[in-house]
Amino acid sequence: MILISASAISIALCIFASLALGSRNIGLGEVINTLFRQGSESFDALVVKERLPRTVFSIIAGASLGVSGALMQAITRNPVADPSILGVNTGASLFVVSGIAFFHINTASEYIWFALAGAAVTAIFVYRIGSMGAGGATPIKLALAGAATSAALSSLVSAVILPRTDVMNAFRFWQVGSVSGATWEGILTVAPFLIVGLIIAVLSTPALNALALGDDVATGLGVKTGLIRIVGTLAGVLLCGATTALAGPIAFVGLMIPHIMRMFCGPNMSYIIPMSAVGGAVLLTTSDIIGRLIGSPGELEAGIITAFFGAPILILIAMRAKVRSL
Repeated sequence: MILISASAISIALCIFASLALGSRNIGLGEVINTLFRQGSESFDALVVKERLPRTVFSIIAGASLGVSGALMQAITRNPVADPSILGVNTGASLFVVSGIAFFHINTASEYIWFALAGAAVTAIFVYRIGSMGAGGATPIKLALAGAATSAALSSLVSAVILPRTDVMNAFRFWQVGSVSGATWEGILTVAPFLIVGLIIAVLSTPALNALALGDDVATGLGVKTGLIRIVGTLAGVLLCGATTALAGPIAFVGLMIPHIMRMFCGPNMSYIIPMSAVGGAVLLTTSDIIGRLIGSPGELEAGIITAFFGAPILILIAMRAKVRSL
């Protein structure tokens, strides 16, 4: 009950802060009046209405990235893994930049299909590589295959954009990671994919809990380890790929949030999945607010802020884990 109350309060505060704060600060009364009363056409009301899709998208994008990271960590049994461990972000980036360069895509509906295709193809490729040899798809083999694939795909991204100035200009803003370009049309485009991914993630929690005990124990409990990894990866691809299509490859949310939530909620995925959604939503929305305040009258992209806060926190987590291991 305490977690539910704290989560609801945190989300509500983030929503009101996101609508109220920015290059022009809006009073709380005006925000409430605009949200719950129709007919207000003041300049402040128009500002709130313009910020509304951005706020909604930052909440659902952060939640999706948090859950995607929790899934990847559970699948690989690596507590500091995130979607990039399977090359999902990089695969989506490669397909999007290829679409911009060769197919001249420029809308959210086009981005999402290229991003999902890239994320899915990369995840399947990495899983196949990590499954080769004795022992099948072990966490270490998946992590190594994902890291190597991600590095190779990053080189291909550079190879596509460097000779093309127009593509580089279009891609560099998307690559930083931002929720500033969110629209209701874009949100409605990605919403079905995110809903399906979240449903799969929630339904997979019992099997993921068994998987955390080890493949042998999970198999003894009746869990098909190969199938649950495929299903979990599918959900992660949907969540991360659809979000990346609109927001770009925002780093550290899926890496940091599930690990922090595990420290508070324990190893039970039934708690980690929903709390990672809340934590991811709060982190990304707060990062967007901070970016607007620091960069006023312009703004800093949310991806820059998440990296700025995420890197030192992960260093502290790694140092703490090292001390514990000693």
